[in-house]
Amino acid sequence: MGRSRRTLPEELLLLALDPTTGTTAQPQSLDLGLAGAQLVELALAGRIAPDGDRIAVVMARPTGDPTLDSALELLRRRGSPVRAVHWIGGPRLGLRQTYLSHLERCGMVHAVAGQMCGVLPTTRYQATESVICREIRSRLDSAIRTGVPPDPRTAALAALAHAVGLGKHLYPGNEGRSSRSRLRDLIRHDPMGGLVAHAVMDVQNGAAAQPRRAPAGGGRPQSAVPMQAQPQQTQSRRDGMARLAAH
Repeated sequence: MGRSRRTLPEELLLLALDPTTGTTAQPQSLDLGLAGAQLVELALAGRIAPDGDRIAVVMARPTGDPTLDSALELLRRRGSPVRAVHWIGGPRLGLRQTYLSHLERCGMVHAVAGQMCGVLPTTRYQATESVICREIRSRLDSAIRTGVPPDPRTAALAALAHAVGLGKHLYPGNEGRSSRSRLRDLIRHDPMGGLVAHAVMDVQNGAAAQPRRAPAGGGRPQSAVPMQAQPQQTQSRRDGMARLAAH
């Protein structure tokens, strides 16, 4: 069923899927990771490339994957390279569900309907392609265990898994501490994966919302409070004093 090799967003989602509960670990950060994984997959396909901390489209030809091509078209419409942290931090409504539905159509997962508190309908997903899931996990385990530099795809997957906080899900407890540390260290083996992983962590830390610094040429940064507010406040105080004097 399905392809023998999944895209990075699909692999990241399968790693996050809990085989016991049918839910995904780290759901909020996972959404950011899926957007980042799309960038890495497009880079591996030769469609985009890093330009400093920005992402530039170098080939607009579709990949044949509808979800990836939608992201590629959005990047192309920007007209100029976009900061990875701004792209990943943008709205990605329904991205996780899009990939879960795709994996279900491919036979990779099975949807199980249920209820929360006996009232609210819920859907959980059980992985059905255990061979592929084991292969994805074994690539990470091998890179962690052997210390041999992994291929770019595995290095990027490791970087994204660390960035979204899957380390404790994949290697729990005190016994998994060294594995989590080595998972983090794998981030250095793929430049694009490292760029995207750091952008994912920056978004979680609120870096994407920080105001831009003043330009190097001496431009004045924008003040959080308009300068006009000071004269208005002074005039208000004067008016108040005049009313007091009149009484």
